[in-house]
Amino acid sequence: MSDGLTCRQLALADMEAASNVFRTTFHARLPWLAGLHKPEEDRAFWSGYLFSNCAIWGAARQGELIGVIAFRKGRVDQLYILPHMQGQGIGSRLLYLAKASHARLNLWTFQKNTGARHFYESQGFEAVRETDGADNEQYEPDILYSWRRCA
Repeated sequence: MSDGLTCRQLALADMEAASNVFRTTFHARLPWLAGLHKPEEDRAFWSGYLFSNCAIWGAARQGELIGVIAFRKGRVDQLYILPHMQGQGIGSRLLYLAKASHARLNLWTFQKNTGARHFYESQGFEAVRETDGADNEQYEPDILYSWRRCA
């Protein structure tokens, strides 16, 4: 690609780098939730649960992983782009992979994460439910988004 961005499905050996993208982005964009898990817990989650249950793709420039998406049938579990790389279309390209693979997708984000909300809405997702956060481990109000491919 002309901008040097490459996307590929990630292997188990990439999960440490993927968890680092997650951790860096999560802490920068949601600092009031930083420190909920230790780095080794994040790595175990990415290499265990997510790797076993999702297709995980990464976006890289010059060999550096800068964005990740984890998705499965009907759901985007994770989508993170390093903060200094946001706004360059990387998230859109990764989200396209999930949209191309599935006719319907749901995802959750926190209500306070206005940047993510704006991004998902710009990608055709619609808010379908808001919660008070009682059912997530962060106890943070969240919002469910849904997308469906047009026929």
